[in-house]
Amino acid sequence: MNNKKFSAKLDIIGINPFVFVPEKILNTIFEISGKNKSPIAVKGKVNGVAFTQTLVKYSGEWRLYVNLKMLENSPKRIGETIEVEIEFDESERQELIHPKLEKAIYDNPIISKNFENLNPSHKKELIRYINNLKTEKSIDNNIAKIIRHLNGEITFFGRTIK
Repeated sequence: MNNKKFSAKLDIIGINPFVFVPEKILNTIFEISGKNKSPIAVKGKVNGVAFTQTLVKYSGEWRLYVNLKMLENSPKRIGETIEVEIEFDESERQELIHPKLEKAIYDNPIISKNFENLNPSHKKELIRYINNLKTEKSIDNNIAKIIRHLNGEITFFGRTIK
């Protein structure tokens, strides 16, 4: 692993803790990844805890957002200096679609066409939402909402079907 290590002060924008990645390390990641546009898949460690994440450019600045999986109680630790190791992550990051969601979408040609026409981030958002639910009842209820959303009947996450 070709680690790039640095120390950074944990900052916050809105409710999201983050660190700025030093320019030299960013440039290395840009070079290795072959891109300099957001998002860029990365992996590494925060205070010794492994993570996978994406680097994003927001308001002209590249940020590594630090969530609770990466750093326990991260919102309460603003101002703390943390140790970060980071590198480009070339692994495939495809989220598998829940079998019930897949069946509900692809059993209906209109719904499946609308799903396939979504931008990739919207598709991923719907898939991840269902994958993170715990109970079968929640899964079933939210799949029904997604199908209504894909049919243009309701908004979901404040989004409409165009």
